[in-house]
Amino acid sequence: MNTSTSDRSNSTHENRQQDGQEPVRQPLSPEQISSQQRAENQQVLDQSNPTVNPGDQVNEEKTLQEKAQQVAVNTGDITGDRVVVPTYFVVDDPEEGQKALHHVKDAEEISDVIRQARTDESGDRKW
Repeated sequence: MNTSTSDRSNSTHENRQQDGQEPVRQPLSPEQISSQQRAENQQVLDQSNPTVNPGDQVNEEKTLQEKAQQVAVNTGDITGDRVVVPTYFVVDDPEEGQKALHHVKDAEEISDVIRQARTDESGDRKW
């Protein structure tokens, strides 16, 4: 029997809550980005001329939850809509559990994860 994607994500969400682990929620809109993060990024831009976008910086000491909240891009596109791109994509690895993949540094591994997430004719995810 195939399990729908929403059933699986709900099951995973419930399992994390039973394990005492907070579900990872990444900001997907400008309103979800913390004002502290926006202020810190702006301060870096105002005080120096960084070669890397402040949101793209890698800090291995951050927790999974902190990495999940880090945003690389928060800007308007050509249509005027706001675009939010997380710095890290949180994925479930069968061997390692949840891990954060940096959108630039780990781009190849992110592509591998996306290739694995295929759907069948019914729209059910096949791994």
